[in-house]
Amino acid sequence: MTVHDLPAVNATLNALSGILLAIGYVLVRARRLAQHKACMIAAFATSTVFLVCYVVYHAQVGSVRFTRQGIVRPIYFTILVTHVALAALVLPLALLALSRGLARRYAKHVQIARWTFPIWLYVSVTGVLVYVLL
Repeated sequence: MTVHDLPAVNATLNALSGILLAIGYVLVRARRLAQHKACMIAAFATSTVFLVCYVVYHAQVGSVRFTRQGIVRPIYFTILVTHVALAALVLPLALLALSRGLARRYAKHVQIARWTFPIWLYVSVTGVLVYVLL
């Protein structure tokens, strides 16, 4: 594996994180709390591995220019700007939600998870879209 394989790895990790988040949501709605916990820890671990791979890739390669033209260009940059802005929020939100859940402070966990889940899912899905559009 080389550094040039990391974008595909990152897209895969983003997709896996999104899938785990969706499954975790279904599990908590079904009151399968132990499975929900395992799924959300796996989603956090997957996102953490993504972040490490992302930093390694961009430390080696730098930024990647978007060269496509036409209608896809403003679509790409709209997705990219919202993705990056919300990605900056995901780490502290996810850490807060995870710590509250693991500490069994469920009322506080639910308060932050209501915001964290849709933002984290959006960031995961748009991360894959950014890769596909590049």
